Amino acid sequence: MKNKFITFIHDLQNEICQALEQIDGKATFQEDVWERPGGGGGRTRVIADGNVFEKGGVNISVVDGDLPPVMAEQFGVENTQFMACGISLVIHPINPFVPTVHANFRYFELYDQNGELKDSWFGGGADLTPYYLEEKDGSHFHRAFKDACDPFGSELYPMYKKKCDEYFVNKHRNNEARGIGGIFYDYLRPDGEKNAEELLAFSKANGNAFLKAYLPLVEKNKNVVYDESHRNWQAYRRGRYVEFNLIHDRGTLFGLKTGGRIESIFMSLPPIARWEYDFHPVSGSPESQLLEWLKPRDWINV
Repeated sequence: MKNKFITFIHDLQNEICQALEQIDGKATFQEDVWERPGGGGGRTRVIADGNVFEKGGVNISVVDGDLPPVMAEQFGVENTQFMACGISLVIHPINPFVPTVHANFRYFELYDQNGELKDSWFGGGADLTPYYLEEKDGSHFHRAFKDACDPFGSELYPMYKKKCDEYFVNKHRNNEARGIGGIFYDYLRPDGEKNAEELLAFSKANGNAFLKAYLPLVEKNKNVVYDESHRNWQAYRRGRYVEFNLIHDRGTLFGLKTGGRIESIFMSLPPIARWEYDFHPVSGSPESQLLEWLKPRDWINV
């Protein structure tokens, strides 16, 4: 199973990078292949200063070795080996009318002292962080992942959409959402209802839905005229993005606790962000409308 998932994320990284380079038309991804001292490694690809994308990364990693004590305590195990593989991406466009996007698809295995598999699970999801938004664009993003989920069960999209709404929030900001969500799932274990092959197929369906969900929004909005005020609002909202990633994001915390590669972990941060004291957008403005879109809502039936 791990070999199948590793092949999937390698292929997906190539497909996504090629598509993003094509739509940018200027910048290309720079590749950095690295090794982890404790075992395994990864392939980081970063794009910057393009026609469309200000900064972005599409990373894959396959790491293994002794489970760090802090994670062993969390999982309630001792003397355990682990393997974690996944693809993680964050794209920050230049134009404030093009949303920032994040996606992550991963697979995890735990082994006993004899190297026998004792536990495994899948996780992943994708979410959209706009700065200005038309309602139909938000609906398009959500529908792409609903279409990916529905063949595996009509109950899955609503359930994982709710988990996304609950996860990507800045709890220290009165539960203000980071963006308009998407789907988020974790700890999907093979069991009597769904085996590992079915869970792999589900992860692949959602991974393959990413470009369908995001590229039309880029193409539609990349040439919208903007000014300094739009960029300032973008930078202000990016500040909220930074706060979430540094305080609440599980992937960031896992990477730091397991001796992860700092450059890859912090790849998700935007190149420019700002904070203003007690700032509130003007009532009735497009900026204030965005704050209304951030509240959990039905994006399918709009």
